[in-house]
Amino acid sequence: MTKKKLLTKKSITFLEKYLNNAAPTGYEAEGQKIWMNYLKPYVDEFITDSYGTAVGVINPKAKFKVVIEGHADEISWYVNYITDDGLIYVIRNGGSDHQIAPSKRVNIHTRKNGIVQGVFGWPAIHTRKGASEKAPKLDNIFIDVGCRTKKEVEKLGIHVGCVITYPDAFFILNKNHFVCRAIDNRMGGFMIAEVARLLKENKKKLPFGLYITNSVQEEIGLRGAQMITETLKPNIAIVTDVTHDTTTPMIEKKVQGETKCGDGPVIAYAPAVQNNLRDLIVDTAKANKIPFQRNASSRATGTDTDAFAYSNGGVPSALISLALRYMHTTVEMVHRDDVENVIRLIYETLLKINPKDDFSYFK
Repeated sequence: MTKKKLLTKKSITFLEKYLNNAAPTGYEAEGQKIWMNYLKPYVDEFITDSYGTAVGVINPKAKFKVVIEGHADEISWYVNYITDDGLIYVIRNGGSDHQIAPSKRVNIHTRKNGIVQGVFGWPAIHTRKGASEKAPKLDNIFIDVGCRTKKEVEKLGIHVGCVITYPDAFFILNKNHFVCRAIDNRMGGFMIAEVARLLKENKKKLPFGLYITNSVQEEIGLRGAQMITETLKPNIAIVTDVTHDTTTPMIEKKVQGETKCGDGPVIAYAPAVQNNLRDLIVDTAKANKIPFQRNASSRATGTDTDAFAYSNGGVPSALISLALRYMHTTVEMVHRDDVENVIRLIYETLLKINPKDDFSYFK
């Protein structure tokens, strides 16, 4: 494949729509519909499960099955308690960061009235001086929806268990940086969809079945991947997710390693990453002059790679990540070149996979 720009105007339009749509853990349906609608021209059929994981399939009759995967869900909050004077306290749905909450706008998703807007309130700086100064914590952040009683809040359709998301939308910073909430990891779903598009447009015929998998509920323990891998029973899985750009302030490289936005896809080294499959990816990157970085995990990768690797008696799995700044905030940031190079690397690796190859550990 040439090194021309891969992303089209249509691609970016899809990315913006896909990111701007809210798809919190457990409530991914609308986002999955957007994703499947975009992917439809490039696959032969879809598989879905009862919790919302969506899979686009190319060559569904092939016996050898290869998965490329990202996860569809974003972190969020739940309404946990409504006070008598109409304020709302929350609990996490996934790894939401309490420190960034104060002064953020929120959308509360209700069955009765759709989205109800609110704000995370916070005492003014004038009132927090001296001993009374407190940091944001899970038990002191609260949402104000402009009501003065619990009954007024409930009339809006808000109840314990309503899910809460941030409305922050997609934009491009300085031409080459994509910024939005939920880049972790709807960018993964976007990238695997683009791989399918390129295979179709370049008229590539694969000697195996390709299962383009957009899993749900990763943010609360890889649950969607755990379910779908038992359904698909793949022979190989290549997972894409995000990892930390460790070059911004307050990150210790000796602990986190060194990975950087713009320096290429990040190839993982971890017990769950099967050596032969990882080496094929590394060799493919080198052969196609795709820049890449390396990252090590001492135990679990913390991604859906772990779910695929340790399923069905063991599935050779690998992880290709995007270096991401400001994970689990509303200004998650990745570099366009890295997005294109992850797409390119997955695409080129698929073209190298032969079902007759030995991906066993003792090759």
